[in-house]
Formats: sequence, C-alpha cells, structure tokens
Amino acid sequence: MSRKFVVAGAQLGPIARDEPRSSAVSRMCALMREAHRRGAALVVFPELALTTFFPRWYTEDAAEIDRWFETAMPNPDVQPLFDLARDLGIGFHLGFAELTPEGRHFNTAIVVTETGEIAGKYRKIHLPGHRENETWRAFQHLEKRYFEKGDLGFPVFDAFGGKMGMCICNDRRWPETWRMLGLGGAELVVLGYNTPFHYPPAPEHDHLQYFHNELSITAGCYQNGLWAVAVAKAGHEEGCDLIGGSIIVAPTGEVLARAATVGDEVITAEVDLDRCAEIRANVFNFALHREPQDYHLITKPK
Repeated sequence: MSRKFVVAGAQLGPIARDEPRSSAVSRMCALMREAHRRGAALVVFPELALTTFFPRWYTEDAAEIDRWFETAMPNPDVQPLFDLARDLGIGFHLGFAELTPEGRHFNTAIVVTETGEIAGKYRKIHLPGHRENETWRAFQHLEKRYFEKGDLGFPVFDAFGGKMGMCICNDRRWPETWRMLGLGGAELVVLGYNTPFHYPPAPEHDHLQYFHNELSITAGCYQNGLWAVAVAKAGHEEGCDLIGGSIIVAPTGEVLARAATVGDEVITAEVDLDRCAEIRANVFNFALHREPQDYHLITKPK
C-alpha cells in the first residue's frame, strides 16, 4: 500500500499585537484552502500561530499574559479552522499557547486529522530566552518566564498512514530532539518556529540565522531517516524581524521546498514515508551501528 501524500507548509507573515484571533484564523483558513487546491493531505502552521509572539514583552500582570493563552482546543475562535479541515478532508498542525485547567502554561502544538480529531499533542521542552526583564535588549525573549518546560516527552503517534512526531522552534536546534523522535520511530516530524533575525546575546551570528535553521532540520532528518515540515511565523512583527525560510525536507537531508517570502505563503511537496528506509536500513541502521553504551555523557546531569 502506498504511503505517499502531499504535505503543505503554511507560513504566516506577522501578526500584530492587537490583531484578533479571528483574523489569524481567517488567514490560516485561506492558506488551508490553497493547500487543499494543491492536493495536500496535511498542512502545517507555525508555533504560536494564533497571536503575535508575546514573549517579546515583559509584564508582571498575570491577566495580561493569560489573555494570550487558550483554555480549550478547539474553542470558538479556532473552531472555523477545525470545521474547514473537516469539510475539506485535510489534516493540520497548529501551535498555540496552552493554559491548562490546573493553571499551567505551555507552548503547545497539536496534530488534527482530516476528521477534526486531535491525534497528538506536544509541549515544548527546550525553552530558550530568559526569565527577568533584561532592559539592555532591543526586545525580550521571555519564554522561560511565561511557559513551563513541556511534560509530555517526545511522543510518536499514528497518523496519516505512518508514525508522526512534533517539536517546536528551539527544539529543532538540539540533536537529542531528533534522536528521541527517531528512536520512537517517527517518520514525519512537523514543527513551527518564531525565530528573530537578531540574537541580542550574540549579534555576530545574525547573518547565520537562515543557515542554522536549515542546518538543524536537514541534519536531524538525515541522521534519523525521517521527513520534516518546518514552518515559520515571519516578517516584521511589532518591531522585531522574524526569519522565514519554511522548508520541507526529505530523509536524505535534501530540501524539497522552501518559502520565498516572509509573508503568508504555502509550500508543498510529496512525502513518501517508505523512503525513510533508504537511511534507516543503511548508514543509520540503529540496531546494527548505534553504540549507546558509549554515549553516557549525553544524559549525565550537568
């Protein structure tokens, strides 16, 4: 049985601080329709896709922060996206800020099937940035203040005829993320990101942002024999330039599709999950070549 299907990356341009969720959802619905016209079975939206990237602002007002979070998924603001997906028969990945009934805050992503059911959930583990107001910065990056570290591990779940996994933004930079997903048997990894062009602690690396984005994802795919769809929130958002560069990558590490803008844009490619065997049965045959007994420093406490 063929395990080929078309995937789409739905890059979003900037979302203003005062832009309502209904506007972001309307834009995503338009991108979903375009992905469907191109034959996509799955469309991937960015990290924190419903709002502006709010961790760039410092506040001590809990209510001010909580307004950026979703207390249910779906909810009335997002229901049109679920309804359209069901009508079109297309699945999607969505990143959002999650406030649980217990009052916990996570940077979260879900995969929704073509029937509108949530097939998998992931909560971001590698939170970048800082906790306190660092006034020397041109903008803040307060993910460590506003989110808890994810508590779901790196789950792999059945969807779209294969094994799927997720990660979020900074997770993609860590080889352990990809190896955990690879060890779990993931054949397709979907992820969103909000990556500033300017990195205040090391501005000498600013010109490398696009390169490091692709390097992390292509290496993760090749070294674990899996597909990836990585999708940006991009453009000049509330005084901060976010990189685009959304890509779809094969298990060989080859980039099959790449966004050309920093605005709302759809990219597509055909995925064949059976191609994972090209890598996993050869150079990166884990059972034959991996030597975990010699990797003890990887999990040794710092």
